Amino acid sequence: MDCQIEAVDLSKWFGEVVALNNVSIQIPSGIIGLLGPNGAGKSTFIKLALGLYKPSKGKILILGEKPRNNPRMLSQLGYCPEMDHFVEEISGYEFLYWLARYSGFDAKEAKRRVLEILDKFKMTEKMYDPIATYSKGMRQRIKLAQAIMHDPSVIFLDEPMNGLDPSAREELFRLINILGSQGKTILFSSHVLHEVERVTDTVILIYNGRILAFGKVREIRDLIQNHPRKVVIKTFEPKKVYNQLSIDPNITSVSFDTDEVTIHTTDPTSTFKYINELIIEDKISILSYRCADEDLQSVFQYLISIHMPKGL
Repeated sequence: MDCQIEAVDLSKWFGEVVALNNVSIQIPSGIIGLLGPNGAGKSTFIKLALGLYKPSKGKILILGEKPRNNPRMLSQLGYCPEMDHFVEEISGYEFLYWLARYSGFDAKEAKRRVLEILDKFKMTEKMYDPIATYSKGMRQRIKLAQAIMHDPSVIFLDEPMNGLDPSAREELFRLINILGSQGKTILFSSHVLHEVERVTDTVILIYNGRILAFGKVREIRDLIQNHPRKVVIKTFEPKKVYNQLSIDPNITSVSFDTDEVTIHTTDPTSTFKYINELIIEDKISILSYRCADEDLQSVFQYLISIHMPKGL
């Protein structure tokens, strides 16, 4: 695995508050979702990776180097923060231009890069207006623009969809996919699970400062034991299907309504085989069936439930 970001026994605490707890992980190139509810430790992990925080314990390496107080390394990183930090009186163009100059580009190259990125984000009409007059969506676009303007190798996007309208979201999804295809490492932090599923199926699930799981969503789901899969079956004969499936020893529960049967099975492979045999033998008639809880939301909620302290 090409390790781009590595954490070893990484912890960060603020007084008595433990924000990140003994995290060890190796993150490869590509688009990776960093998922968890607010307060899970996502932003703390990103700020440690950016060298903004000093680890309380352990270490974090970006491209094999410690990022803190390492300007050469930091020049290869892009960061779109969750919160705004603007000089409100200057224009979007000025904001990006001076950031480009601070990054080491001469005046001509800085201007070229700024105009190019503003065009990509459809901001040229408003580029000379003060940032104070920008809508929330426009402010978010400027933050995203500065994160990638200098062509970084590793990009951290902390809740990047906040404030974007549907068309801007679609454009950002497209841009993230393009950057990923160019070999960039993109850590996409979000608490909205379906947003991340639009651009990647490789995720880090974080909760209470700990990594619950890391990998492909389906692989993570397959590792969960003793958690029956939910299968929804569409049929015009729900009662007949209900009676037949109640016999399967792998099925822990069956319920039905007008045109749908819902089952929970401990062995979906065997259950699907059993359903197919019933269809072939003409014992039941169904329109479709599908696993209803292989999505990221279901996986994450289950992992949280088994890590919750008893009695809560």
